[in-house]
Amino acid sequence: MPHTELERDLGVFLDHLSVERNLSPNTVAAYRRDLTTYVAFLASRDVADPDAVTRADVEAFVADRREGGYADSSVERALSAVKGFHRFLVREGLTEVHPTATIRLPRKGERLPDYISIEDARALLEQPFPATAAGARDRAILEVLYGCGLRVSELTGLDLRDLYLDEEYLRVFGKGSKERLVPIMGSAERALSDYLAGPRAELAAHARRGGVGAAVFLNKNGGRISRQTVYATCERYGATVGIEGLHPHTLRHSFATHMLAGGADLRVLQEILGHADISTTQIYTHVDRTQLREVYLAAHPRA
Repeated sequence: MPHTELERDLGVFLDHLSVERNLSPNTVAAYRRDLTTYVAFLASRDVADPDAVTRADVEAFVADRREGGYADSSVERALSAVKGFHRFLVREGLTEVHPTATIRLPRKGERLPDYISIEDARALLEQPFPATAAGARDRAILEVLYGCGLRVSELTGLDLRDLYLDEEYLRVFGKGSKERLVPIMGSAERALSDYLAGPRAELAAHARRGGVGAAVFLNKNGGRISRQTVYATCERYGATVGIEGLHPHTLRHSFATHMLAGGADLRVLQEILGHADISTTQIYTHVDRTQLREVYLAAHPRA
């Protein structure tokens, strides 16, 4: 049970994010971590009521994060959560005090996404995979991440009913449980079909009686595979071919980068990736500047 007004209001805000804004559990959990730390910091300054919070308190919290060695991105994320929390309290009439109204988030520099080359992607996916059920699953995971551009949560959340392989698409639930259709063709479709043709049933056989669910990708115990296992899978197979620290999101970025380089329309790519704003997709147009130079040299008569 909350002991202070701020703790109570934090619970109301988190419920709002989960129920009314329908944010993903992972996003709500990130807000909870940052804001629980924030409320505890205020308590250490004897501030327990939203009416008592000042701009100086917020600035002291940000300074404490920086002095604690947190990365700039983590500090900015926490400040964004704090601003959203106080904005909500004012809008809902829970307080008239708005200590973050004039605090601006630092301007973010352009951060280009990490991606691997087409050659590295080929080496990753054409390496020998173990001739086991887990090996077939791992190959399918990597092929689908790169071939469809899925987020790791979208991949682990896939159920059998979401597969329409005859029609060559997947039904995916992205951020905010927004549904979209994603094409699956070529080697990604073949790898997934091979996994479903037998290896998945082998993994499902390890589940306890009645414990087999509808998840597409299963762990060694026949349950739904975790995000952590997918992270480890990417890192392990990446390291085998000399790609250190390979992350599932790197494969998503690589998918987008290679699609644009191959001539994909930006609006179509936005739809496939599930970006609400095309400005998020546009960052990939800045990634491979060497291709622009090559096109210019090949096409311009005075180049």
